[in-house]
Amino acid sequence: MPPQLLPYIPENITVHLGPPGSDAPNVTVPFADYIKNVASSEIYPTWPEESLKANIIAQITFALNRIYTEYYRSRGYDFDITNSTATDQSFVYGRDVFESVSQVVDDIFNTYIRRQGSVEPIYSLYCDGIENAVCGGLIQWGSVDLAEQGLSAEEILKRYYGNDIELVTDAPIQGAEESYPGRVLRVGVTGDDVRFMQTRLNRIRRNYPAIPEIIADGYFVDDTEQAVKKFQEIFSLPQTGEVDRSTWYSILRIYSAVKSLSDLNSEGVSLGEVTGVFPEVLSLGYSGIGVRDLQYFLRFIAEFDPAVSAPAIDGIFGPETENAVISYQKEYGLPVTGVVDLETWNSIYNNYLSLLASLPPFYYSDSTEPYPGYPLREGATGEYVLRIQDYLNLISETYPEIPRVAADGIFGPATREAVIAYQNLFGLEPTGVVAANTYNSIAGTYRTLYDTRPQGGTGNGQ
Repeated sequence: MPPQLLPYIPENITVHLGPPGSDAPNVTVPFADYIKNVASSEIYPTWPEESLKANIIAQITFALNRIYTEYYRSRGYDFDITNSTATDQSFVYGRDVFESVSQVVDDIFNTYIRRQGSVEPIYSLYCDGIENAVCGGLIQWGSVDLAEQGLSAEEILKRYYGNDIELVTDAPIQGAEESYPGRVLRVGVTGDDVRFMQTRLNRIRRNYPAIPEIIADGYFVDDTEQAVKKFQEIFSLPQTGEVDRSTWYSILRIYSAVKSLSDLNSEGVSLGEVTGVFPEVLSLGYSGIGVRDLQYFLRFIAEFDPAVSAPAIDGIFGPETENAVISYQKEYGLPVTGVVDLETWNSIYNNYLSLLASLPPFYYSDSTEPYPGYPLREGATGEYVLRIQDYLNLISETYPEIPRVAADGIFGPATREAVIAYQNLFGLEPTGVVAANTYNSIAGTYRTLYDTRPQGGTGNGQ
């Protein structure tokens, strides 16, 4: 399972009933019950509701930060958090919880604080403020005074954590998984787990510039291997260029250290880094591969939803594409801006993938299948690479300018050159990347040639 790039609310949390490293037992409880226990142990049920909400959101965020950064698990522990107030939050196993606290938690338990433009829950320090205690975060008794002055929970939190925070109010809920993907990452491997690791290596590079910068695109190619080797050299690990469990968690530990997650001003992973295909915010006047992919996704969705208009696939974000985006945003309850931000892109992309996955086999033609939903480039492997190689090999029988390639499912330099040759021949931008426009052009040419070739051909160059 790939690592979780965006935070989520875990169904359960494992609490160590003592300081880290102690011989105390662990207990696993539902996350909402854990927060109710912490809140009932830390604050008073008679406080104003907005003060209760502010404190509980801080407590939720603190716990999620521990989980998201794998603070303890990356250090070899088998729990998510402790009940030691010296390092974590007060949790009294088996205690009763206050009804008013329970009701507030039920309303907001999937709400947390993050920095604007970042994704991770902040390290939301807080203290009671008694005897002039200063903690660099929320002061619990001070939040009561602010609530009595009429401030909302969000306004209270901004007083303590800064005006550049925002509340995520609809975090998804799912079962917790450790982030290590369960496989060694090496040259040729692709996916979100590769991208997860690449983004963290790039952040570490800011403090250790000897590590070469890499493209965080989810493709483990030579530049990623060299970055991993340099990381391993710097931190005295075997210099294999591969990311096994030890290297994976070393990257997480160093990432947490250089970002100073214990600092409220920590630099987090940006929103633009967490999705596998989001190019950038797209709007009128933009052009390129990202726009062509967007147009293809919208045209595909429009085949199934007549409320969505279908733009031409020309790679230019003009009024027609803007109108198609607006029609989609209206249909799917998004802010109607005509601009494709991360939220709109993810909705369109996930809708496309859902439709693709739901199609019965007989929907596809005998020769080709729809674009997989992500660009294919050098370093990629798998059935879609093999399919493109087969398509190109048949096309090369008619267009010898396109070199034949080994149909092995590995997107190497030879496949890239064949793609560039095709793009040059058919008037496409010669990027060597098989995005939606190139994929559909190759598939369409293949289908035409396949349907008109003499009987007895294999269609795979064999």
